[in-house]
Amino acid sequence: MTQRRPLPPDLFDELCPSSLLPFRFGDKWASMVLLCLDDGPRRYSELRVPLRRVTPKALTQSLRGLERNGFVSRTVHADPKLRVEYALTPLGRSMLEPLDAACRWAVEHWDELLDAHEGGEDAASPVG
Repeated sequence: MTQRRPLPPDLFDELCPSSLLPFRFGDKWASMVLLCLDDGPRRYSELRVPLRRVTPKALTQSLRGLERNGFVSRTVHADPKLRVEYALTPLGRSMLEPLDAACRWAVEHWDELLDAHEGGEDAASPVG
């Protein structure tokens, strides 16, 4: 097995722009999972490092959804001990460019998105 560079724990900022996007790539966490797999296959425990805010159940559901939709492959290795790796399929890899464009757009419009998000929260608050 080749040694991979570990995923940094701070790969995703606490104030990630993806939470303000008016559209999604898959479920809430799918885009972050795709980005984690950009440099090659990863084990579940490796994905948990930068995705520590994601509950294990939600991460498992996201991985299953990405696999079901053809974006991620799941490979079970039995040598020398059982381990499972997740990797981008060609279809999943093709999503990285549009995902990158969406992230750049969110960064460019961060203040506007934040203002709109906060304004929407104010409108939902009861008048008192």
